Amino acid sequence: MTKTIVITGASGGIGAVAAKRLAAEGWDVAVVGRNPERTASVAASVGGTAFVADYDRLDDVRDLAASLLERYPRIDVLVNNAGGLTSERGSTADGHERNFQHNHLAPYLLTRLLLPRLLESGARVVSTSSLMNLAGRVRLEDLDWEKRAWLGGWQAYGTSKLETIMFMRELSARTGLEAYSFHPGYVATGFGADSTFIKLSFRLRPGGLGISVEQGAEPLVLLASGAAAPAPSGTYYDQLAPYGRTRAQADDEDIAAGLWIKSAQLVGVPA
Repeated sequence: MTKTIVITGASGGIGAVAAKRLAAEGWDVAVVGRNPERTASVAASVGGTAFVADYDRLDDVRDLAASLLERYPRIDVLVNNAGGLTSERGSTADGHERNFQHNHLAPYLLTRLLLPRLLESGARVVSTSSLMNLAGRVRLEDLDWEKRAWLGGWQAYGTSKLETIMFMRELSARTGLEAYSFHPGYVATGFGADSTFIKLSFRLRPGGLGISVEQGAEPLVLLASGAAAPAPSGTYYDQLAPYGRTRAQADDEDIAAGLWIKSAQLVGVPA
């Protein structure tokens, strides 16, 4: 039986490479991206189906979930890979800080809306995080970064990636689904090259920048296919190695539960 995988952020970068590799292995790939032309091109090249959504608008996420549920009676893997660093302070169409919405709130909403189908399918959920989680700090009373200094957005980005790790752990604990997060490595794409984030990342991992897109996609492919180094559900991988370094707060179950509840309230789904 052909397995179905949904990959967000698949119109370029590691998402596109993973879509190509998994399609070659026989997977039916839902290619999700923000840019219609690039998304359609990747989908055509891998024999998959294109879905367009802009994470700046949560209504796009709701429409995406509805389209996926209509198209696929079974979803074996959901990969939350869309997102990135927004270095200028600003708000989405929904009034949320952009790093928070793009990297956490939108993937949270998509996962929650697909959850009944994922449970029926015994699915696995894989989310792209970052070593920058070490610079993050989740404050439940300030998820939209209204009370903290901006500093080029790097700490807001790191916090959103810490939230990704906590979300995967909480999802696993609450639902029993296999859920993992991973740092792909610093891929040579020019991402955030002018930001304070990249300068700080050199301090966290000197010389760590510049791996190929194919190398960056490797942990995503292995985690999605179940071929990664074995580790318990909820584990954060640093590239191919399980038990990557995380901020101590990643282990705080109370904050993780609070993040789940607050996120549910913000997107209008039951906690």
